[in-house]
Amino acid sequence: MQLTVLQLWEIAAVVLAVLYLALAIRQNIWCWAAALVSTLLYLFIMFEARLYMESAWQVFYIAMAVYGWYQWRQPDDEGRELQVSSWPWRYHLVAAASIALLVFVSGELLSRYTGAALPHADSFTTWGAMVATFMVARKILENWIYWFLIDAVSIGLYLGRELYFTAGLFAVYLVMIVIGYRSWRASMQEQAV
Repeated sequence: MQLTVLQLWEIAAVVLAVLYLALAIRQNIWCWAAALVSTLLYLFIMFEARLYMESAWQVFYIAMAVYGWYQWRQPDDEGRELQVSSWPWRYHLVAAASIALLVFVSGELLSRYTGAALPHADSFTTWGAMVATFMVARKILENWIYWFLIDAVSIGLYLGRELYFTAGLFAVYLVMIVIGYRSWRASMQEQAV
């Protein structure tokens, strides 16, 4: 099998994305640099695959990589690095309702006015990932739960567009997400002691 140029770029983006998540699990600030480069590659890849919401999401993620770097560098009031914390349930209810509304609206608009592939699934993974990425930048523990659902849906989305390496990446992500959740939960428990 001969790889296309797009597939080679996809492989590079996958490697950097795995590096991002591995570093994020360890709460290493360099995760944001790996995220930035991977995101630049995925901006091009998703546009070429006609996953327009996923492509637009990459622009947001570029900004979030900068924001995440900034947040993780800022000490808290006691001079410590940003600590893992948890959101109250009302925040999750607002996040879920917002995601659902945005998915409906953008999915309908994409269905009617573009040739977008899988507009509602594409919208769900995009809007959900925007919320989850903000949560990572703020070190909110439950980001891992959001990511698990988003990435499970993403696997089907990418398989449907023949982005096999990216679908494989998200299958690996499902395992890494469990590890990340456990690691951050342990970190949060250590902070409480």
